[in-house]
Amino acid sequence: MMVAPHLPDARILIVDDQDANVQLLQRMLDQAGYTQVSSTMDPTEVGALHREHAYDLILLDLQMPAMDGFQVMAVLRTSNSDPYLPVIVLTAQPGHKLRALQSGARDFISKPFDLVEVRTRIHNMLEVRLLYRQLAEHSQQLERAVRERTAELAESEARYRSLTELASDWYWEQDAAGNFTKVSGPVLEMLGLRVGGLADEAAPANDPGWNEAERVALRTAVAARQPFLDYAFSRSDASGLRHQYRVSGEPMFTQACRFIGYRGIGVEIFDHV
Repeated sequence: MMVAPHLPDARILIVDDQDANVQLLQRMLDQAGYTQVSSTMDPTEVGALHREHAYDLILLDLQMPAMDGFQVMAVLRTSNSDPYLPVIVLTAQPGHKLRALQSGARDFISKPFDLVEVRTRIHNMLEVRLLYRQLAEHSQQLERAVRERTAELAESEARYRSLTELASDWYWEQDAAGNFTKVSGPVLEMLGLRVGGLADEAAPANDPGWNEAERVALRTAVAARQPFLDYAFSRSDASGLRHQYRVSGEPMFTQACRFIGYRGIGVEIFDHV
């Protein structure tokens, strides 16, 4: 079987305590065109070798002294950050096949070896491994793109706030309950709000200085989570001086589309007795 152009450089480790089996698999893989094949007859080395070389495929004998193949797979599962265990087990015991798959092996090769079957299973396994790595790399690229986009949005948000503060008399943010969480400029003084803190608005709802019809219309827009642009409203202070304002605001949402409040800007456009 011809090896696909992207597979010859796959990193393969043969683990078997029988030198004859190692030599047979090594020759078969060399003849098939694989160029990065290594081996060990000491199963206790496998965990450290895989951490160092990140093999694309491990051909693992199940019956070995000191540490059997099941113990080796347990070490690989606990010491490897990659959730994909790239193991094909080598076994002469039919009853071990199901247990090996349950232990994390991806496939099995029966002994004595049928070389056509061996080449086919190795080829198929490496194809799947390649696709898995491509998906993992694509996922990492998407995560990087999301992080970069989030950083861009944060930078844009900072520029937006800076520009709006320069272009208006005040900038404010309120949470979902309508409490002020950020105020830039004399908004509280201009609007006659008496607060003990940004989240403790205490201006009377029935303050006679406000144009109540304008306030109702504004509250209706806010309740509907609607943006508003250059909305005009006015109030008279205790001395009878009338103040008129234009405000613009927009609702804020999380990436999960949960409403978290409003932000906006305002200017006082004129005042007279």
